[in-house]
Amino acid sequence: MKTAIIQQANSADSAANRLRLIDKINDCAAQGAQLVVLQELHDSLYFCQTEDVDNFDLAVDINNGPELAAYRQAAANNGVVLVTSLFERRAPGLYHNTAVVIDSDGSVAGRYRKMHIPDDPAYYEKFYFTPGDLGFTPIDTSLGRLGVLVCWDQWYPEAARLMALAGAEMLIYPTAIGYESSDTAAEQERQREAWITVQRGHAVANGLPVVTVNRVGHEADPSGQTRGITFWGNSFVAGPQGELLYRAGEDEITAIIDVDMARSERVRRWWPFLRDRRIDAYSGLTRRLID
Repeated sequence: MKTAIIQQANSADSAANRLRLIDKINDCAAQGAQLVVLQELHDSLYFCQTEDVDNFDLAVDINNGPELAAYRQAAANNGVVLVTSLFERRAPGLYHNTAVVIDSDGSVAGRYRKMHIPDDPAYYEKFYFTPGDLGFTPIDTSLGRLGVLVCWDQWYPEAARLMALAGAEMLIYPTAIGYESSDTAAEQERQREAWITVQRGHAVANGLPVVTVNRVGHEADPSGQTRGITFWGNSFVAGPQGELLYRAGEDEITAIIDVDMARSERVRRWWPFLRDRRIDAYSGLTRRLID
């Protein structure tokens, strides 16, 4: 599967960000891309650095709004499957961080609402997002069954495993993560490499390719309380043994990576982790802590 990733720095102009992305989607399709994956909350700046009720104005109607319509048209015009990440206005006072997957004919193949919601300095997502209620359910598309998760979900092996058990053929993570400016260079590297390593581990443990797309660029803290976030990019694609097929740097890029979807079957025959799971002994996983 020819898989395109678009790693972009954003401005405060959502319409301009969207137009740039659609231009890049068109370019990727012209180069043969079949699947295009965008980063988390790609239409705006990462607004969760502060708690500000006015930021709810950024949320969109993912059923009938013009924002999703533009992406549906781009997917249909180019015959690509498109993974988007939008701030969903579900009802007054009820919002989600939602990935919408659009099939190659422009129809909505499915949605995933981010399940794990962080609440850390400069990542105040619990203020904005209601935890997802659609479960860890893969989305069927014309290219196969996609296990779409979002950012903070990528640290949880349970989420990846449940997607795999439900038949996902690829794990996909739209992401927005970056450096805290007060951390040392060594600490920044440890955090970035841990982020890559844990996701490569999901590929290995489940015998599936992983596609992760992060944003780049420095975004100021509107409150002035911190020095903002420098998003570290490093979007990557890993194969089902965790092998890196592609890794970006910290600049804007588009890239198309050939992913051998048949390889997962071979790898799972060599390493039958799903066969050897002790499902009779895992009840403790449903508890917060085993005392």
